Amino acid sequence: MSRASEPVGDPFDTLHPALQYHVVNSLGWSSLRPTQRDAILPIRDGRHCLLLAPTAGGKTEAAIIPVLSRMLTENWIGVSVLYVCPIKALLNNLAQRLEHYAGLVGRRVELWHGDVSQSRKQRALKDPPDIILTTPESVEGMLISTRVERQAWFGSVRAVVVDELHAFAGDDRGWHLRSILARLEGYVCEPPQRIGLSATVRNPEQLLAWFAPFGEREVVGSASVSTDADVTVDFVGSIENAATVISRLHRGKKRLVFCDSRSQTEQIGNLLRQHGLRTFVSHASLSASERKQAESAFAEEKDCVIVATSTLELGIDVGDLDYVIQIDAPSTVSSFLQRMGRTGRRQGARRNCLFLATTDQAFLLTLGLAEQWTQGWVEAAIAPPESWGVVAQQTLTVVLEHGALARTELLSKIATCFPECGAADLEVLVDGLVELGYLHEAGENVLQVGPETEREYGRAHYRGLLATFEGSSLLTARHAGSDIGFVDPSALSGHEERRNILLAGRTWRIVDVDWGRRIVTLEPASGGGTARWTGVGRVLGAEVCGAIRTALSKETLGGVTLSKRAALRLEELQGAMPTGDGQVITRDERGRYRVWTYAGTISNRLLYHRIREQAGGSGYDELGVDTRRDPTDALRAAPELPLQLRESEIQDAKRSMKFAQCVPERLFARTLEARLFGWGGALGSQ
Repeated sequence: MSRASEPVGDPFDTLHPALQYHVVNSLGWSSLRPTQRDAILPIRDGRHCLLLAPTAGGKTEAAIIPVLSRMLTENWIGVSVLYVCPIKALLNNLAQRLEHYAGLVGRRVELWHGDVSQSRKQRALKDPPDIILTTPESVEGMLISTRVERQAWFGSVRAVVVDELHAFAGDDRGWHLRSILARLEGYVCEPPQRIGLSATVRNPEQLLAWFAPFGEREVVGSASVSTDADVTVDFVGSIENAATVISRLHRGKKRLVFCDSRSQTEQIGNLLRQHGLRTFVSHASLSASERKQAESAFAEEKDCVIVATSTLELGIDVGDLDYVIQIDAPSTVSSFLQRMGRTGRRQGARRNCLFLATTDQAFLLTLGLAEQWTQGWVEAAIAPPESWGVVAQQTLTVVLEHGALARTELLSKIATCFPECGAADLEVLVDGLVELGYLHEAGENVLQVGPETEREYGRAHYRGLLATFEGSSLLTARHAGSDIGFVDPSALSGHEERRNILLAGRTWRIVDVDWGRRIVTLEPASGGGTARWTGVGRVLGAEVCGAIRTALSKETLGGVTLSKRAALRLEELQGAMPTGDGQVITRDERGRYRVWTYAGTISNRLLYHRIREQAGGSGYDELGVDTRRDPTDALRAAPELPLQLRESEIQDAKRSMKFAQCVPERLFARTLEARLFGWGGALGSQ
């Protein structure tokens, strides 16, 4: 960086001299990127910040360089920075880079998560690092651990950096994260600075206010959406055809293929290997070592393909990419932008994405995403309302953290963690936890963890209580003593022995299933196999679904290239699907009705449950509602019709929400209404 060319008042000049020296001489940077430059002063001044930049936009450096400057200037000692990520793989990927930056100025970084050995953690406790790379779940583990002297360990924390904040904020993990940050403040003299790193979102000011409800705040970076990219849409009709297309395209180049399910990832990976392509696979149900091996090998090679779920949508570095290919479509414009942002990093290269739609539904979603993207639109990051399962879990772990608490003190602590909650609702929650046996009244108005908490979650140091958002039902799949990944029990039903399954893009034969130890023993096999994991259905927003109607009504789509197959399929769908305003009713040759709304999953779910009894509702999706009888009268009366939720549906919803069994019925009903029908409530209503 040429110091002579820097204008007077350049924020770079305010960095600690040692950092200035190493940025210029050790890192060899000639300049800072805009977000990196603009973040220096607000971080130096201690303001809570949200740093916005596209994928590979230098957000990590924008945060860590001024934080290190503060560390040196203000002589921070002990564990002074927590760097929090949503997934362990991202932490592992960042560790070497952050160790290098900190090491340049004599500071140390340490990893702390579930895959880090106890011996390594013990060494860190004896000789604390300056920066800890961790997850919210691991921080909570420290908060309830008897091995961690919490005041000494957390008392010197001055800043918390949260990477991929938008990924946290979009689901219940956001409330969990924010509660953990509030609990940390009980061990420090003054609240630590909060710095969030985020991809482009529509509501940056609102997101920052949610992340840091108190204190001075500043958004750094632009929320605008770039539409400068090469985007092509093809309609291929099947997974097999998609694999064939990939095998014939871009030979000799580095390709990242995104899928939106683990099963589809395994299928594509297996098919590409059959086509003779050097193929790697990455998703959340592979072991850490298997994923690291695949991602490292892919980063080093040139002529290869890696097939991944959204795990590689986040900031994990897999080297320079030539092309991104999307099988079907993600559910949001935000995901599409992050995935496409993996390309175009080389000088003179443009971002690119090829969509390969295997079904009409996926093709239509692709059109809706593309339409919204070309208009410069992206989703807002809004935490889900009525997260009472998280509040219940946090109530239990707060009691675990302190051993026992007076009822008034517990209510005060939970209110601090969740200021959106009303005092009366928190009283209902605590009363319910006592009544259900999750809390126990040890004395007059003194609460401890109850027998139900011990029975359901007490094993392995309360691992089940801390694994807030991870499925615990998966079985570990092993070959020759090494973990390959994790298998869903649904893939093992029936006569499981000798069956072939797909895992890590390879075919395996099941040799043995030990249900007691939850271990599946595998041996290599040839040919195909099954790949199955259970998951929740995705929810598509009203804006993207409305854009599908817009795209269907257009003669041409600006900013996107359609293949000949895609153009032909679009023409056929335009002739088959109504695009009029409002709700449009059609009837097929078998006498079945459909109400076309293009209103999104939640609105159509609500409509379906309102008219189901009167119109004989038979189903719904993001674009409409199906009925067996003419729905005209039911639609007219819909606003006044009661919701028709069956007991089996309520129980299914309860089973799908972790810690729902801890929540009193009154509060769970509000959670259910909010999640199924989009009705806001006290917690997180926006």
